[in-house]
Amino acid sequence: MHIEHVHDAADPRLAEYRGLTDTALRRLQEPEGGLYIAESAKVIERAVAAGHAPRSVMTQARWVPGLEETLAELDAPVYVVPDAVAEQVTGFAVHRGALASMHRPALRPLDEVLRDARLVLVLDDLIEHTNVGAAFRAAAGLGADAVIVSERCADPLYRRSVKVSMGTVFQVPWTRLAAGASPAEALRAQGFDIAALALRDDAVPLDAYAAQRPAKVALMLGTEGDGLSAAAMAAADVVVTIPMRGGVDSLNVASAAAVAIWELTRPER
Repeated sequence: MHIEHVHDAADPRLAEYRGLTDTALRRLQEPEGGLYIAESAKVIERAVAAGHAPRSVMTQARWVPGLEETLAELDAPVYVVPDAVAEQVTGFAVHRGALASMHRPALRPLDEVLRDARLVLVLDDLIEHTNVGAAFRAAAGLGADAVIVSERCADPLYRRSVKVSMGTVFQVPWTRLAAGASPAEALRAQGFDIAALALRDDAVPLDAYAAQRPAKVALMLGTEGDGLSAAAMAAADVVVTIPMRGGVDSLNVASAAAVAIWELTRPER
């Protein structure tokens, strides 16, 4: 590893790690700057294993040994900083081992992402990075084959999304739709039945839909609070709902994704 010791939070070498708590700023900067931030040695390891290349790494001295195997063959500077400098730079206590500024890979074409998939999550305008990360983790752990995110959906490669997903955003094939694009035409061309997960009087209970599920399913989930847009609902072939108890009408969107994936993969199990 190419180690450089940095003792000044204002050092320009640390510019890409500065102010990471400003979510709105990062959402704009990361795609335009061609980078994303991976947090923790485990997440960095998974990113590198997926073929992503680090631009640099910032860490404290005690975490360097845990990075050696992952970074041994890579030509990226490792900035070793005191704890106080790490916190001054990022705005929070860095306690998960390391942060890496990673080169953002090119988005995959939609047809490529759908090619071998049988169960796809479509995240329509989710705004919480935590929910996006949790949905990816559910997709990876429970058996969805791919994820499609809308133009305005929160960034799957934002630091918090990656962290919550435990690095599974590098594992599940995904892509983002272009401005104004609807996935419905492409999904139907690939033989997918489009199921909108939503609250509606005529919705089919999830277990009933899963019992006779089509060979290929695209499961659409909408933004926190308002749910799916009218356009997304109109594009669906069926509206599906998770029956609830105790006077609760619905689950958090990431929890709903996990329940739905589990139920829809039941025939395979």
